[in-house]
Amino acid sequence: MTILFECEFAGERYVGFGKPVVGEKHTLHPVADGRLRADFTAVDSPEEIVTRRADGDVAVTVAPDDPRLRFLPPLLPRNTDSAMLSGFMRTHRSKFDTEPAEDEGFVPPNWFFKGMGAWACMPEEALVVPREPVALIEEPEVALVYVNDDEGNPHYAGYTFGNDLCDIGLHTRNPGWNPYCKLCDTALLPYLFLDEPPRTVTGRVAIERAGTTAWEGDFSCGEDSLQFRVRDMMDNLFEYPAVRRPGMVNYVLLGADKASYHDGFRIADGDRIAIDVRSHDVAFANPVRFGA
Repeated sequence: MTILFECEFAGERYVGFGKPVVGEKHTLHPVADGRLRADFTAVDSPEEIVTRRADGDVAVTVAPDDPRLRFLPPLLPRNTDSAMLSGFMRTHRSKFDTEPAEDEGFVPPNWFFKGMGAWACMPEEALVVPREPVALIEEPEVALVYVNDDEGNPHYAGYTFGNDLCDIGLHTRNPGWNPYCKLCDTALLPYLFLDEPPRTVTGRVAIERAGTTAWEGDFSCGEDSLQFRVRDMMDNLFEYPAVRRPGMVNYVLLGADKASYHDGFRIADGDRIAIDVRSHDVAFANPVRFGA
């Protein structure tokens, strides 16, 4: 499975392929702003991007922990107002009493807005929430990435993983407050998996407090865990002009399984949420901070 990522190194933008390994040098290729997004709207398969590589012949080799290296959300444009982070809620079968019927008509799940592309946090960056949240919940999710062409037509690029941290307690008090509930920071992995949306994703969450594990549990978030078909969800979403702006990048979260909140656990200020996506051999963690 091919992985692509973008980063900034010494002030310039680069693209890399594969997952960097701590302790080993990784090759980066210079890439002009918007080049990859344009490529994704022109190819028949995302895998073709790998063969095109990047601008120029001069590559650099960098250690993943080099302080001059900064990873970016997948395909994030320099004009970050041209990228939007959003998602679906209550999509998992674990939250429904019955299985979906084969001939059942499509009724779209609720959709929410999380923020612009620059709002996405990278691994180890603090996830900031309001000063006094009611009850937070971590939400390990698949995030699909789409790039719109110059006419606003969406092109699927691949997927990554994220943590849609939100204040579920606020939502429980009043479902109409859900837009506020979702205005907590969200983490994304910088890695773009150049493949169809995954059917099976499994992993484990650990919430660390004062250096020890305070809660842990398993999760699943692939399409086989969902009550809805991904194609139906996305076809419906892209009917709306707000997400079809020319050149826009869309990060779309597909929803989460039950998590620590459902087990009676409450996330506290300073906790660290570590998500291990074991099925895909990637992991990321972020500390939680109350108040701006």
